[in-house]
Amino acid sequence: MKIFLYEYLTGGGTLDGRLGEMPSGSLLIEGTAMVAALAEDLAALPGIQVDLLRDARIDDPRLERLPACIVRDADEHRSAFSRMSSVADSVILIAPESEGILLDRCRCAEAIGTRMFSPSSTLIEVVADKHRTAAVLHAVGIPVPQGCLVSPNDRLPLDVSYPAVLKPQFGAGSCETRLLPDVQAALRYGSPAQTMRLERYHAGLAASVSVLCGPKQRLLLPAGRQLISADGSFRYLGGVVPLHQTVGHRAQRLADRVLDALPPAIGYVGIDLILGEDPDGGQDVVLEVNPRLTTSYLGLRRLCRDNLAAMMLAVAGGDSVHLHWRDEPVAFTADGRT
Repeated sequence: MKIFLYEYLTGGGTLDGRLGEMPSGSLLIEGTAMVAALAEDLAALPGIQVDLLRDARIDDPRLERLPACIVRDADEHRSAFSRMSSVADSVILIAPESEGILLDRCRCAEAIGTRMFSPSSTLIEVVADKHRTAAVLHAVGIPVPQGCLVSPNDRLPLDVSYPAVLKPQFGAGSCETRLLPDVQAALRYGSPAQTMRLERYHAGLAASVSVLCGPKQRLLLPAGRQLISADGSFRYLGGVVPLHQTVGHRAQRLADRVLDALPPAIGYVGIDLILGEDPDGGQDVVLEVNPRLTTSYLGLRRLCRDNLAAMMLAVAGGDSVHLHWRDEPVAFTADGRT
């Protein structure tokens, strides 16, 4: 089987000028770690050929040892993406939701007709919009932070509950996300340059649940703790998997309800949560849904005794699998160190 594994930051996506001229920052760090790890796991499987795109400007030894088509400008990137999608047996996409990037790449691959082993544009269209996601989940009784949209150049409302979190309506990671502890902070912030969601801040344990999805099985992986910076920027530092069993099962039950409320998923989906102090889950809330591989994969692949990529392919392809896990927890950083 030939798999086209595409990661936007390392694969030349920014050659068109979006997200800046040169890939950098947390999205590049995490994207590099994810694509290198998944490519390594896929390449270890018999009968699997992994094809990648690589931005000629990216210099990272983890990528240089992987077979890839090198792209140097936007035209080369577009042409290579179409060509490699068309000759592959399946496509796996990793890209930020911001500026419609993941949705655009998915629609391009779907238009070519290649089998997708990552979430469809139908799901991405819903969950890439943080405000729409919250509305869909709230409508079926799933707890989410109360929030509102703030248009570009509008002042932040002062009649909402602070502390609050301000984040892009369409965003990835914690880019442009910040904590506003009080009304004075909102006044100092002024007006956003893009449409933002202002939502109530919920204290608690930052957690995530990753799920392998397919037509016959939805496999909830062990929940993990997210390590987040304490400076109000919510910068992702890494994580620890698994959570204590009782808390972890609580997180998995909530994640399962989330996926029940959304269009069917294929491949890997990550769900971010806040788990409150109430042991019955009365203070838990869902923050967002990531329709793609997430950085939690870096820890989960070490925790799993099986090849996690093989299990992802099997579930996406319609098989049912059972995973085996190590007893010792795994701590990992955003750049892939464990």
